[in-house]
Amino acid sequence: MQNDTVYLNGQYLPLSEAKISVMDRGFLFGDGVYEVIPAYSGKLFRLDNHLERLDNSLKSIRLQNPHTHEQWRNLLNPLLKEGVDQSVYLQVTRGAAPKRDHAFPEQVSQTVFAMVTGITPYSDPENGVKAISMEDSRWKLCDTKAITLLANVLLRQAAVENGCAEAILFKNDTLTEGAASNVFAVIDGVLMTPPKALPFCPVLRVMSFWN
Repeated sequence: MQNDTVYLNGQYLPLSEAKISVMDRGFLFGDGVYEVIPAYSGKLFRLDNHLERLDNSLKSIRLQNPHTHEQWRNLLNPLLKEGVDQSVYLQVTRGAAPKRDHAFPEQVSQTVFAMVTGITPYSDPENGVKAISMEDSRWKLCDTKAITLLANVLLRQAAVENGCAEAILFKNDTLTEGAASNVFAVIDGVLMTPPKALPFCPVLRVMSFWN
């Protein structure tokens, strides 16, 4: 379920009233980054770790973080509902420039957006869902959570058109992740997760969690 209230550039307002300029670089160029943070029973899960990843994504595209970690916490908490499992999506773009130009604009305020949706558990967790395997056609900097997700959209749509919930992606013989999910594996009874130093982990049996 989508929360009706969102955050946009210092304001909490109904989703239907949230608007950005057509000149926003996130709209024109995909020039921005995002982060997804789960909140269980209304409590943000490992917020500092997620915000560290946001720091890294912003640094990689040479964009300053508009808020401290504590400011982010204070900004996001009002969007949450107590006792409910939710997913927080936040996005920062380079903002709206007066003209369309690939070069970075000067003295432009960033666009900061956040919204919350409910986390829906699988209806059949014992049997899981169907997935297909596909060649990973995304750009090389996948550790930067850029909002330019067209390749992910096309891969995920291919999965849907094949009656599957997700596309599991491979580069050569190496499993990377899902089109819209992280991939974990149970190997010989041990839960394996991707190493922090690499954007992939070669695995066999997979369990996916949407991101």
